[in-house]
Amino acid sequence: MLNPLASIAQRWTPSPRTLRRAALSVVVMSVVIIVTGGTVRLTGSGLGCDTWPKCTDDSLFATPEQGLHGAIEFGNRLLTYVLSAAVGWAIVAARSTKPWRRGLTRLGWAQFWVVVLNAVLGGITVRLELNPWTVAAHFVAANLLLTVAVITWQRTREGDTAPRPRVPGPVRKLSWAITGVSALLIVLGTGVTGSGKHAGDSSEVPRMPWDWTAAAHVHAIAAWVVCALAVAMWLVLRVVDAPDDTRARARDLLLVLLAQGAIGYVQYFTGVPELLVGLHMLGSSLMWIAVLRLALSLRERPLAAPEIPAQADPEPATV
Repeated sequence: MLNPLASIAQRWTPSPRTLRRAALSVVVMSVVIIVTGGTVRLTGSGLGCDTWPKCTDDSLFATPEQGLHGAIEFGNRLLTYVLSAAVGWAIVAARSTKPWRRGLTRLGWAQFWVVVLNAVLGGITVRLELNPWTVAAHFVAANLLLTVAVITWQRTREGDTAPRPRVPGPVRKLSWAITGVSALLIVLGTGVTGSGKHAGDSSEVPRMPWDWTAAAHVHAIAAWVVCALAVAMWLVLRVVDAPDDTRARARDLLLVLLAQGAIGYVQYFTGVPELLVGLHMLGSSLMWIAVLRLALSLRERPLAAPEIPAQADPEPATV
């Protein structure tokens, strides 16, 4: 007897465009969930719902007594279901592709399990009343999902052959350095937030045991290192005559870093206003996407001709 996914795969073959859109939907929702999670914190709504998985001991939903904070926190929880639907769509599309791409399906299931992990971390965070260490873990897990989602999106555009390098080895090692320091930059950002002004709730919430301005300075140093490496990559790619799309990825990363750095310094010198902090969180996600896309553009996996034709996307009606 066929399992439900295999049964769907028997009856439906997604077009390449549908597969790519399914994967992209998870990338978009991953960014949305990161930004709205930041909104929960920045509006002081982190404990808008008193418990987890219910919103109160007696209600699954936010109640009028919880006011705007309850609505914001519960709204962010509801977006998890939208994210889960996007992940489900990506899994079904990957499983239904002909021939079956097992690796792509596994990436889809990896997204599912990261969503489960982050939901549990979110529940632990609420039950521990916004302990800054669990808040940081919650954010890192959200970026882990974004990582897998971007890799999956890229893999929908590729075949399943062994990857072939498009640039010399030293250039790829420089990309690894950019990726590693960028990941460190994101983690250091949680230290700034965890010791800073936006605890996520209007009541007294414990903070990480260091001065937030010192943490911000360390974070800024890491950001400058990323910028220096990104400039070096942009120059090196021109020297080695890298493919145009790879050079465009390096340019995109520089533009995102420029905008992100400007927002970071303005928010620091203006007392970290909520709006700028939210934009900085969005910029963090866009930076990480740009870093990953640059790294993934340094190798290629040629697409093989499909053995079974996909269902064509409907053509627009003509008058």
